[in-house]
Amino acid sequence: MITSLLIPDLHVDSIYDIDLVQLKQRGVKGIITDLDNTLIEWDRPDATPELITWIKELKEHGFSVVIVSNNNETRVSKVAEPLGVPYIHQAKKPTKNAFHKATRGMGLSVQETVVIGDQLFTDVLGGNRMGLYTILVVPVAQTDSLITRFNRRLERVALNWMRKRGKIPWED
Repeated sequence: MITSLLIPDLHVDSIYDIDLVQLKQRGVKGIITDLDNTLIEWDRPDATPELITWIKELKEHGFSVVIVSNNNETRVSKVAEPLGVPYIHQAKKPTKNAFHKATRGMGLSVQETVVIGDQLFTDVLGGNRMGLYTILVVPVAQTDSLITRFNRRLERVALNWMRKRGKIPWED
């Protein structure tokens, strides 16, 4: 059923709340992460000092990282390249192609990879369709681009529907 594909395996307030030791214990070796409103605000041009530190910490823990974004190459490369992180732009999430490309690029299996993102209909749905472990984060900004605002409205409807049926294991 489609609702099960919209439920993340984990929900956290921010990327900084993800327990990296616990991920390693799960056998995770690679992280596919969204960019806008997951790592930094959708309208912030560069990585924050906190994000730079977090990416370094991921690498120190031995994780491979790929940014997978529906945004354009100019936007994604401006953040990813200074961080030394490979990226896939115009990913067309929730289709599986970019997720397949990212796991292949890291040389990892589905079981060794997690997806981190702030949207149900792109990050969580796409990751769950592939059988990846999905982590939903609260968006870092309260504003969104026009297309994302539309997605957020649909997301609220879906969340309310799932909440009424007891399918959401977290509190807002």
